[in-house]
Amino acid sequence: MADVTLEALLEEGRTFAPSAEFVRDALVHDGSLATAADADVEAFWAAQARDLLDWDQDFHTVLEWDLPYAKWFVGGKLNVSYNCLDRHVAAGHGAQVAFLWEGEPGDARAITYAELLAEVCRTANALRALGVEKGDRVALYLGMVPELPIAMLACARIGAAHSVVFGGFSADSLRDRIKDADAKLLVTGDGAWRRGSVVPLKEIADEAMAEAPSIERCLVLRRTAHEGVPMQDGRDVWWHDVVASQPSECAPVPMDAEDLLYLLYTSGTTGKPKGIMHTTGGYLTQVAFTHKYVFDLHPDTDVFWCTADCGWVTGHSYIVYGPLANRTTSVIYEGTPDHPDKDRFWSIVAKYRVTTLYTAPTAIRTFMKWGTEYPDRHDLSSLRLLGSVGEPINPEAWVWYWQHIGGGRCPVVDTWWQTETGAIMISPLPGATVAKPGSATFPLPGIGAEIVNDEGDAVSIPGGGYLVLTQPWPSMLRGIWGDPERYRETYWSRFFGRYFAGDGAKRDADGYYWLLGRVDDIMLVAGHNISTTEVESALVSHPAVAEAAVVGKTDETTGQAVAAFVILRSGNEASHRLVGELRDHVAEVIGPIAKPKSVLFAEDLPKTRSGKIMRRLLRNVAEDEALGDTTTLADPNVVAGIKARYLADAPDDEE
Repeated sequence: MADVTLEALLEEGRTFAPSAEFVRDALVHDGSLATAADADVEAFWAAQARDLLDWDQDFHTVLEWDLPYAKWFVGGKLNVSYNCLDRHVAAGHGAQVAFLWEGEPGDARAITYAELLAEVCRTANALRALGVEKGDRVALYLGMVPELPIAMLACARIGAAHSVVFGGFSADSLRDRIKDADAKLLVTGDGAWRRGSVVPLKEIADEAMAEAPSIERCLVLRRTAHEGVPMQDGRDVWWHDVVASQPSECAPVPMDAEDLLYLLYTSGTTGKPKGIMHTTGGYLTQVAFTHKYVFDLHPDTDVFWCTADCGWVTGHSYIVYGPLANRTTSVIYEGTPDHPDKDRFWSIVAKYRVTTLYTAPTAIRTFMKWGTEYPDRHDLSSLRLLGSVGEPINPEAWVWYWQHIGGGRCPVVDTWWQTETGAIMISPLPGATVAKPGSATFPLPGIGAEIVNDEGDAVSIPGGGYLVLTQPWPSMLRGIWGDPERYRETYWSRFFGRYFAGDGAKRDADGYYWLLGRVDDIMLVAGHNISTTEVESALVSHPAVAEAAVVGKTDETTGQAVAAFVILRSGNEASHRLVGELRDHVAEVIGPIAKPKSVLFAEDLPKTRSGKIMRRLLRNVAEDEALGDTTTLADPNVVAGIKARYLADAPDDEE
């Protein structure tokens, strides 16, 4: 929401009520869910768990809460894969399409629930044949192909936890995640298509595995069929050689509600990625609940498209687990919105008659920049609901989305949640909530949230501060893999007894929540959490760099962009060539999403007398704001010199 001041937010007067036609068919059109949750929150979640899922063994206790550790649906047993597949096939829905997959080159597949179940069983049997057992961790490093959710579900079927690593990450990032999880097997591909070129996944994976001794076997999918894919005897096997010959039946393993379902790594302020732990019963309950009610799901008629990648939590919760648990027909797309032309999204919406589109504000702002000619080429009349995810959306982008993509008839659900929360936490219910452009509106039924000041006191309305969650929720993270103390320190130490999300927020006079982005050393770039420490470490690993500091700065397209301030080692000269080299170096070490948009060479950085870099002042520089108090600096002249140079040089460093 970078282009909107606090005053403008709190004065946003436009409201958008759902149409009478939408309300007539909506699953929720009043406050009944909230009333039930407010009356008895544990009974509310127990009812959702039993209504939405099939249990092999019923739970005897809804919640055990030992701050900061929660156990939900204690004593219950179930299998996630069974709930996503078998029960729908058994109920006569095997012929319903589960995934409509569109490859970037134009190839396509329609996979029914019966076909998906058979393929998941074959893959689960193949994983077992390769030595994977219940409790093992399996790393997945693939593009957006059907085999990615298939592999996720296969792991869930046999009780192995998966760790999906985004296919745009570097070998170093993949290696670190494999090592932290102690993963036994890696599933990857020969390559992935992106903008007409092949991303060499296997070569990147080989570099990572060279320093990840826990990997015993590597299962390789042939996707691009490019030449010269290296295969190591005794370790690497082709998917088509191993999976296709397996039986199409594999009994699902009953899992305890608190058994680990997956690890997903997110950036940490210390630089080391955090392995977020999500378990089985509570997670599946809440993703099914939120997918059903936030998106007003009608499984017999809706075609749902979440445009995220399964490398992020949005893909886990709203491409795979939530939609499949609810028997949804979903679209998966392999490529980017601008290949082969800038209307690719809209051609897919029209081709598959998508009814629900869930995408990121970064994409929406990009579409705005491209203009209406691209959506105008296609019939988007099938759409009936729009969603936004990943970062705050500014009001004008919200209105553009509603008007030009939704035709002025589709409610927009602006959703706030995190990798750590597992599922949507704050969002409109589209048939019951009057929306305000740019506001996520209110916490969902069963969710406790408030905004507090530095002392932890709830702020008055209107007002702003830190967003905290006040009570446990079923899909909450169960900890950080291998580091329980870091879990406590990261999320529960700032405000006693409450989960601190790391985001700033405001409430207006009507009580609506407005999310304002990160308040710590995490940058939110195009909806992805990027650690300042990770980027700084990558920059300093370049032989020309002596020291670096990184901040997030406002960007009209990506929400935030990475701004880097660099001190060079002696003997190195500042140049535009070196700017490009450093940007590419960060992309290589972490991934293209972390590439700095601007790089400024400085003689020194603003530091306190104790040597701490004052990134607040660098943010002021990057945003061209008043510097504020500089009295704690060892040399107050440093930051003034940086600002003068930044204003003169920074535009030349940007793409």
